[in-house]
Amino acid sequence: MSNTNTAAIERNKRHMGLKASARISNTIIYVLLIVMSIIWIIPFICIVLQSFRMESTGRVGYVIPQVWGIGNYKALFSTNFPRWYLNTFIIALVVAVAQTIIVLCMSYTLSRFRFKLRKGLMQFMLILGMFPGILAMIILYRVLDDLHLSGQYGHAVPGLILVYVASSGMGYYVSKGFFDTIPKSLDEAARVDGANRAQVLWKIILPLSKPIVIYTILTAFMGPWGDFVFARYVSQLKPLGMNVAVGLQSWLATDTMTHNNYTLFCAGGVVVALPVAILFMCLQRYYVEGVTGGAVKG
Repeated sequence: MSNTNTAAIERNKRHMGLKASARISNTIIYVLLIVMSIIWIIPFICIVLQSFRMESTGRVGYVIPQVWGIGNYKALFSTNFPRWYLNTFIIALVVAVAQTIIVLCMSYTLSRFRFKLRKGLMQFMLILGMFPGILAMIILYRVLDDLHLSGQYGHAVPGLILVYVASSGMGYYVSKGFFDTIPKSLDEAARVDGANRAQVLWKIILPLSKPIVIYTILTAFMGPWGDFVFARYVSQLKPLGMNVAVGLQSWLATDTMTHNNYTLFCAGGVVVALPVAILFMCLQRYYVEGVTGGAVKG
């Protein structure tokens, strides 16, 4: 009996030691995450504070405004910012819809169909996707310019949409992995009931794939929303063809930054970031589920 009690006490001590060790480890992890979050969020807080500064519109050596106001946000509407914002929204919305449809169709095809050169096609797209898109920037601009779809002709928005949508099918990886987790018996049962392939995809598979659909829409929307390099190159800094990233950067030119555009730039940055941040936070759960659900071997 004594030996049994001793063994039980030892087990309890080990259990308590493991719990204490786990608490210490969790505490350290939480402290590190809090510190990292603070470091990460400080620049955004500074931008928000500067957007409300009214005593000076240039760059200053302090963060907290001495005079508060919303004049910078009102001033945005007397500039080309609304046009830039509309251009960005149109591009992001059209690309999100078109790219989502293309990616989901491609992913379903590669997940469910078995055809000749299927693996070769997947490997080819995977290798091709390893090359940075900036390598093709010059030739893409020449093609768009020949089609009169560049900022030189005032058609930068359709040109950007065409480029963003053109290679959508190469982003099938995550969606295909998610579709692979859905039993093929559902497809077979629907086919037996008379459904064609399109009906199986839209009425059977997609309703079960809400996380990956939302993930695809979010990634397709946020890509062109924050693009700068290619958008600047295609727009050629023509005001009517710029998106918000290119437009806001033009306010930070050396000859204007110290005069009256810095706080305006901060206000524009807040207006651009806020809708996307709210959208992402509301749909974050589906975004995470889509990423984890698609992280399977194809």
